[in-house]
Amino acid sequence: MLTKPKPNFKFSILFTFLLLLSFLIFVARSSDVAVEAGSEEELDDLEQLLAVDEQLQEERPEQQSEAETVSKAQRIVVELNGDNTKRLIDGNEYVMVLGYAPWCARSAELMPRFAEAATDLKEIGSSVLMAKIDGERYSKVASQLEIKGFPTLLLFVNGTSQSYTGGFSSEEIVIWVQKKTGASTIKLDTVDEASGFLKKHHTFILGLFEKSEDSSGHDEFVKAASLDNEIQFVETSSIDVAKLLFPNLKTNNVFVGLVKTEAEKYTSYDGPCQAEKIVEFLNSNKFPLVTKLTESNTVRVYSSPVKLQVMVFSKTDDFESLAQPLEDIARKFKSKLMLIYIDISNENLAMPFLTLFGIEDAKKTVVAAFDNNLNSKYLLESDPSPSNIEEFCFGLAHGTVSAYYKSQPIPDNQNASVVAVVGRTFDEVVLRSSENVLLEVHTPWCINCEALSKQVEKLSQHFKGFENLVFARIDASANEHPKLTVDDYPTILLYKTGEKENPLKLSTKSSAKDMAVLINKELKWKDQSGKDEL
Repeated sequence: MLTKPKPNFKFSILFTFLLLLSFLIFVARSSDVAVEAGSEEELDDLEQLLAVDEQLQEERPEQQSEAETVSKAQRIVVELNGDNTKRLIDGNEYVMVLGYAPWCARSAELMPRFAEAATDLKEIGSSVLMAKIDGERYSKVASQLEIKGFPTLLLFVNGTSQSYTGGFSSEEIVIWVQKKTGASTIKLDTVDEASGFLKKHHTFILGLFEKSEDSSGHDEFVKAASLDNEIQFVETSSIDVAKLLFPNLKTNNVFVGLVKTEAEKYTSYDGPCQAEKIVEFLNSNKFPLVTKLTESNTVRVYSSPVKLQVMVFSKTDDFESLAQPLEDIARKFKSKLMLIYIDISNENLAMPFLTLFGIEDAKKTVVAAFDNNLNSKYLLESDPSPSNIEEFCFGLAHGTVSAYYKSQPIPDNQNASVVAVVGRTFDEVVLRSSENVLLEVHTPWCINCEALSKQVEKLSQHFKGFENLVFARIDASANEHPKLTVDDYPTILLYKTGEKENPLKLSTKSSAKDMAVLINKELKWKDQSGKDEL
């Protein structure tokens, strides 16, 4: 027989339930407090660790290994995760974030430079919080930050992000961050300050102003510094400081000059002290006489205001004999063209360019050029000797070198029903021919090209014996011509006699029979053979 529970039993159950609920609420609140404190504790812990590092370095500076230095630098960078990202970004005025992936080789290369930049920024008193996030592990958070690839650098200013546009050395990262978050120039007053500066900076632009802020042109110099994101601007009113930074200094008055670490180390600016002119001078002179292309500087090189770029593809050993002559050539054509060296054995860098010239298999030195204003390319087809390279550069600078267009070897078209056209024969077979030409433009990777090629073969047989009509095809992946501009493949073009400058584009979706009807109509022929065979 069932019995009702006693009242005290009911009370026990209710009491137990309330006790359990109270415990859960307490745990939840404790968790929230811990999370809120997490941000401050993380930063406090970081500061304590760095303090320990500094103490150890003072006690035994000679025992600091490179690994320990790197470890210290990496600890300065805060690791973001799903819990702390929003809080740290919202709670700091400036946060520089590196989005990386463990498997990404470029991320692995950038991370120690990023950590070194973080160390340098801390030493100069920057308020920027340097942070990184594993975008693969915390993909949702990375997506919210708009990290779409690896590595990605973003600067958050009061919670709003902006893309990083600087270089990828630690020095370049520091310069970019400083210009975005602090003063656009560094002011040096003493020789000791200048000596310390030279230990860390290798490329910079110097401004000498007798009375600093009151000097003529000072405001324009500072404005120029804010317009450029790559080069460190340095200002001083001390002649001694200026001469230490720029030994070739010839004046005690207002002076602006660029310092680099290569053969042409010191370059004086002799133009008006106007921001735009200073930046123009900087853009024309900031690269070495011969720039070695790397994966980290490709964007800077391509965006250079010097759009006529001569590229020397060569093996490292072969380039050694060309290095000095190329520097001499670069001096002669400075600001007119840019000389770039690319290791021909580096397929990631060299192959995309060599493919554009149809010389992917090149093993020896190749000299080529691109005019990014005209979208034209040029190739030195003679021996790449210093004298020939100089003559090539002279012709480029004066506009006397003809643009280069890819072409396969001239084919043997004997007895061919469809004539093969290449870049070198396009004028003769298509444009200058007195005959009507139906041209099929295809590529090897085109999915629909094979089916269309069969239709063209049928059409060539259908019109066999008809005078004044030639069927032809060209592989657009291996052949180029300035008058052949096709964006999609396959393409059928009908070049009518007397109207070769304006070919008629035929629909590639038409059947062979419909094409035959259209050809007859355009050429005003009577179809002498039944169309049923198509």
